[in-house]
Amino acid sequence: MEMEVYNDELKIYRGDDYILSDEIRIHQPTLNEICAYGEREYYSMVYQLTATPQTMKWQLWDMMHIDYTTITPFQLFCGILHNIYTKEQTSILFGDLDLTKYELVSDENGEAILYQEITKHACSGQTPAHVVSSLINEAAYHKIADYLRQAHGIVKDEKLPANESTKMILIEDARDAFQRAQAEKWHSNLQNMISAMVNSPGFKYNHAQVWDMKINAFMDSVKRISKMKNADLLLQSGYSGFGINLKDIDNKQLDWLGELE
Repeated sequence: MEMEVYNDELKIYRGDDYILSDEIRIHQPTLNEICAYGEREYYSMVYQLTATPQTMKWQLWDMMHIDYTTITPFQLFCGILHNIYTKEQTSILFGDLDLTKYELVSDENGEAILYQEITKHACSGQTPAHVVSSLINEAAYHKIADYLRQAHGIVKDEKLPANESTKMILIEDARDAFQRAQAEKWHSNLQNMISAMVNSPGFKYNHAQVWDMKINAFMDSVKRISKMKNADLLLQSGYSGFGINLKDIDNKQLDWLGELE
């Protein structure tokens, strides 16, 4: 059964850091920070850290002989993903936290957890250096992964195939799609979106200001302005007398204040 996770949507939109514990804090970067880090490298890392077995189906099959339908996202994170990136690479998100230092152990109930001991160095006028325990259990992992997905607009993939034949076809399709993508020249997605936004009448930030926006607020603006323009076009067409019949249109498409997909 899928674990229910709640992350405060309003705080994510405002761009607040997400504090999971005293040792685990997730920073939501600005467009400027992502640009300085490198857009391609940044998104590759975020997609890897939030990956599910479904999004790595062909890699698991080809490189490790693992059937992606037999493991959970938490098992994937514990076994592979938390060890991929160095502290320097993840510092844009996790600051001084070193994900590679976590070790897979069992808690008192026999449940798998990631665990490390972190030395807290003394500051002037404070207590001496001491060691604290930091752990990531399955619940904490889901909070981390879902926060990153919500902040970046990543859709979680947990679809399972109906049968063995379908599973193998999906693995082959995923492998082919990856190879095609590798053969194509990479282009920035953010550049096109930033260019479109700073040249859109409804966007309140100019080229100099937009770089200070947190990634979630910016992506929300892209979707919101698109939704507003679509609703406006539909209403203009419907009221013109020569266009669409508004009775045939889903009210969600006309409600520019509604939920974003």
